[in-house]
Order: sequence, then C-alpha cells, then structure tokens
Amino acid sequence: MTALDPTARISASPAPPRRRKAAAYLALTKPRIIELLLVTTVPVMFLAQGGAPSLLLIVATLVGGALSAGAANTFNCVYDRDIDAEMHRTSNRPMVTGEITPREGLVFGAVLTVASTVWFALFVNWLSAALSLGAILMYAVGYTMVLKRRTAQNIVWGGAAGCMPVLIGWSAVANSLSWSAVMLFLVIFFWTPPHYWPLSMKFKDDYAAAHVPMLPVVERFVVVARQIVAYSWAMVAASLVLVWVHPMGWLYLVTAVVTGAMFLAEAHRLLRAAKAGEGPKVLRPMRLFHFSITYVGILFLGVALDPLFHLPVG
Repeated sequence: MTALDPTARISASPAPPRRRKAAAYLALTKPRIIELLLVTTVPVMFLAQGGAPSLLLIVATLVGGALSAGAANTFNCVYDRDIDAEMHRTSNRPMVTGEITPREGLVFGAVLTVASTVWFALFVNWLSAALSLGAILMYAVGYTMVLKRRTAQNIVWGGAAGCMPVLIGWSAVANSLSWSAVMLFLVIFFWTPPHYWPLSMKFKDDYAAAHVPMLPVVERFVVVARQIVAYSWAMVAASLVLVWVHPMGWLYLVTAVVTGAMFLAEAHRLLRAAKAGEGPKVLRPMRLFHFSITYVGILFLGVALDPLFHLPVG
C-alpha cells in the first residue's frame, strides 16, 4: 500500500473531534466497571420475580443502573484527577489528559445523576430511584471524597456503593427489600476486598506515588493476604446462608459450594505465598483478581437460573 493510497490516508487520520469528545465522556463513566455492576442486577431480578421478569422492566432497570453508575464514576474521575495523573494505569483518563475539563465533568455527572433518578422514578419505581441516588452519593462523596485518601479500609466501606445494584435489582421487581436482598448485598460487600486488594497489590507503587493509603501500601503483603482470606470466608458463608434465607435450590447450592471452594483455594494460595515471602512473580495477586470476576459472574448466574430450574434442598 503506497503513501498515495486514499484508504491509507483515511485509516491513518484521527477520529473526528466530536467522536473523540464523545469517547472521552464515555471513558469517564468507566464502562467496564458498569458491566460488572449490571451482572449482579439482572440475576437478582429473576430471583425476586421467582422466574423471568418483564423484558421492559429489565431494560429499564439496566438503563437506569448504567446512568447511575456512570454518574458516580464520572464524579470519581473529576475529584481524583490529581492522583490519577500520578498513577501509570490511570494517567490516560480524560480528566488527566485535558480532553474533558473539570467543569464539563461536573456538569456531565450532574446530568447523569438527574437522568438516572428521573428514569428510575418514571419507568421503575421511587424506591429504586432513591437507592440509585444513594449509591451515587455513597461512591462520589463517601468513598471518593471522604474515605479513599484517609483510611486503609477505604475499599471496605466505600465498596458498599458497589453492592447497591443488588438492592436496586430486587426493589425494581418487588418495590420493597427483603432479607434475601440483604444477603446478596453482603455477598458483594464481602467480595469487594478480595476482588480489589489483589489489584492494589499489583499496583502498590502507583498508589504509594499518589499517596493513597490502600491496604497493600501501608501493610505487609502477608497482612493483606490474611484479610483477603478472612473476607473470602465471610463472602462464601453469606452465599450459603442465602440457601436458607430465601430458600434456594440445588442448582444454586452446588454453584455456591464449588465456586466458593475455588475462591477460597486461590485466596489461601495467595496467603501461603505471602507467608513464604515470595516475590510478585510467585505471588501473582492478579490471579485472584481475575478469578473474582469469574466467581461473581458464575454465582449470580446460579442466582438467575435457580428459580427457573428450582429443585428444593431437602
């Protein structure tokens, strides 16, 4: 292909300014995180319904959830633009590169907040709208502004905002909450530290450079690994308690036991390596990080399928 080939000039040309701007706004919402949050929403709706909910209700809840999570993530990007600039893995975010100004980011976050709240109120229900707004405030204010830079337990309490899609999914169907929803909330609450701390171990130097007191920055890896194991056991216990609270059937029970055992095995592997003082190549914390995503996906798939193929336990 020669330099005069018109297709070469087109493919090499930069994206139009409007498209680049739109892509920058989309990046502020952290789409990958939104995907993970929504993975927990739909299965809970199936469980609350005792079968398949209305397709329109599912779509309405997912749209509202995406808008809500996008708002929270946008406010996070605006407030954390200084420390994002210090960390290699976040240095290309739109607030750091200047593609989006702080004022533009705040306006965008505010628009998404209003849109998500109104959307839930109009097309789902007021309880879901209130929970959505609460989730935005918990993440943008509670975690980002208050906890993240002040305590090594930031992700524990701040992570509660990431559990809200479970409650929103339940309330979207039932227009109320129940102990079943609370147990699923606790599963995600206890899952968050074992999910996030391995990532923090991998990028410990980044967080240290940005002066963010993530637990792996202020404690030895063996201390972090012990806490990961403790939260992992609490997570698995909560997933099994759900069997008696709801109650669930054999499909969910087997799913929870098998995936929980695999999660615990990986968490204990990390602890053994940390106790032995192994380096990053042997420690491989990202193994647990990646498996934690698989775990929550499979577990909540079991939550969705159990009411469709229910076989009572006992």
